[in-house]
Amino acid sequence: MKQYLPKKPFFILAPMDDVTDTVFRQVIAECAEPDLYFTEFVNVDGLMSPGRPNLLKKLRFAAKEGRLVAQLWGLKPENFRAVAQQIADGSLARELGLPDGVNFAGIDLNMGCPAKGEVKNGACSALIRRESWPLAEEIIRATIDGAGTKLPVSVKTRLGFSEVDLEWFDFLFQFELDMIIVHGRTRKQMSKVPADWSLIGQVREKRDSAGVKTLIVGNGDVENRAHGLALAEEHQLDGIMIGRGVFHDPFVFAEESPWETYSKEQRIALYRKHVELFAETWQHGERPVHTLNKFCKIYIQGFDGAKELREHLMAASSTDELLAAL
Repeated sequence: MKQYLPKKPFFILAPMDDVTDTVFRQVIAECAEPDLYFTEFVNVDGLMSPGRPNLLKKLRFAAKEGRLVAQLWGLKPENFRAVAQQIADGSLARELGLPDGVNFAGIDLNMGCPAKGEVKNGACSALIRRESWPLAEEIIRATIDGAGTKLPVSVKTRLGFSEVDLEWFDFLFQFELDMIIVHGRTRKQMSKVPADWSLIGQVREKRDSAGVKTLIVGNGDVENRAHGLALAEEHQLDGIMIGRGVFHDPFVFAEESPWETYSKEQRIALYRKHVELFAETWQHGERPVHTLNKFCKIYIQGFDGAKELREHLMAASSTDELLAAL
């Protein structure tokens, strides 16, 4: 059994597309770092095609970053095997320009994203549907085979597709995955209802009954570290994943967050640091500047004139323009 982390409960920054890139992860690390990070989700079928160079940016990371898990999605088991092997043997990290000895900490399979396009193609949360279990099995086995003994493999998923289906987890336990991250909603529920942590707790109970060592991590509506610790204790979970909570507080993983007491000047300075790192990292336009609009409200809020300043910043067409305004 390959373990992600010996510490329990541990905290993970959730994968969010066009959000948890190397720039934002570095900002969070300076504020209050989690125990584990996930990349944005990247398509293995695209990585094994001529479009590979356009997707590598989703896996890019800095040597100074903490433990980082590469999250994969797609449809072809042979591509999962190939990419997992490239991650495990370090060749993909070398391709990204990282020095010897620096590599990903694990591989995660995205079987929970509810996005319409991915589901329509039969990927991500569509794999929860029982008719898709044979493909899910092929993908899991191919990834474990590709990772070999070098890296742990996990699955991030939901409680069901159209309705709760806890037998999905009985199915997953047979592969003795290193970790399963359970988002406390079905695909149909999207984010329209509160996450059901009692059901996440039932998944942990099923794990115990199955006698496997798979780590169980809960995800959904976690407000801060203290809230996560309380949920982990109540449901006897190994870890907690926080996603949208980071939009309310970049210090969400801190034992005591200073964010509420941050002045206007401190908030602007932190956003400026983010923009400067963005400009330094994506020098060749790999990410359009409007990507930064997703982050503006994290920092530029909580003081007089914040709304007007946000509107001005979000109209900027370059990082130079943004930095001048800041």
